[in-house]
Amino acid sequence: MSCLCPSEISESVSLSRRNFLRAVTGAGAAATLIGPSRLSALVGPRNRKAIVVTFGGGARDDETFMPDGQENIPHLLNELIPQATFYTNVVNRGILGHYVATASIVTGVYETFNNFAAVSPSNPTVFEYFRKDMKRPATDAWVVAPSNGFARIGESGHKAYGSGLGAGVILPKRLLSAALSSRADDARYEHLLRDNYETPLYAPTLAGRQIELSQMAELLKLSVDDFAMHARSLASPDELSVYIAKQLMRQLAPSLLWVTLHDIDIAHSGAFSLYINGIKRSDRLCAELWTAIQQNPEYANKTTMFILPDFGRDSDIDSGGNGFQHHRTGDTLSRTTWMMVLGPNVKQNVVVDRPIESVDLVPTLGAYFGFDARYSSGKPVPEVV
Repeated sequence: MSCLCPSEISESVSLSRRNFLRAVTGAGAAATLIGPSRLSALVGPRNRKAIVVTFGGGARDDETFMPDGQENIPHLLNELIPQATFYTNVVNRGILGHYVATASIVTGVYETFNNFAAVSPSNPTVFEYFRKDMKRPATDAWVVAPSNGFARIGESGHKAYGSGLGAGVILPKRLLSAALSSRADDARYEHLLRDNYETPLYAPTLAGRQIELSQMAELLKLSVDDFAMHARSLASPDELSVYIAKQLMRQLAPSLLWVTLHDIDIAHSGAFSLYINGIKRSDRLCAELWTAIQQNPEYANKTTMFILPDFGRDSDIDSGGNGFQHHRTGDTLSRTTWMMVLGPNVKQNVVVDRPIESVDLVPTLGAYFGFDARYSSGKPVPEVV
């Protein structure tokens, strides 16, 4: 692939994914189907809900959308993709750091700040557009984030938006750490408390509108003891995040919920087996969230779910990278990801090869809900809206 230009490499990756999905799921091209789901007319913009799941640390096709990798994503392949429109060619042209990349997806603009800086996004977030334009209360938009470094992801520093208009941010690791502050068995929870895998010594400054332990107990109707006890039964931080997300759905039923998974990023440790475990767990948790949507009357038949990595990982053939372990090269394979969309307005078992960008998500959500993502540099993807 080294002799090909970036767009040709992206097209090659897209073609490989399309052919794989066609063989495994029988997915067809979007151009062969016309018209929205018959349910779309029944779900007006004011009643719609959206759940976005991003992966902090993408998984390579070698371990997912290839014959040898399909065993790692049985839920995506067998349960979710047959119900989804799948975009095979999603390009991230921004900085490949997890916080800044997620901020770019959240704002629809490629943010340029230092990935390890404790700053808010410069551009308005999807939560601010949603709440201001749609006149929604603070309880209607939430983020569940994997790292304390995401504390400011809920609202921007933009002068026309910013303070008081963003999403509430829940940092499960911070809450668990606070819940354990007076306990003697903290070591038993160490696997749930590591803040990030990319730079283990990084200690972010906390700020923003993240909720504290006492607020969690009140909002989610969840006692501190019950929270800590449930955490003891979990294997990873992502399981804790999804547990919190389900509590939010049950107690507050927010219309816009953003969940960032991060277990796959344990690949930075260099342990291939842990990286594979992270993929398998993420696959299972996405299916659990979709099941929770279908079983909750507040969400069933009126919720669209978006699933996408923030970016990819290095290939084995790039001499400047470290294969599955890192995303240092910024090469095309690290930037060419995918997106899956499921919901009552969305065509099922369809593959879209047309290139889109990760910044297209916010204006797509704008078209879906009815707000104007006026500062975004992306464009709505028509198959969803």
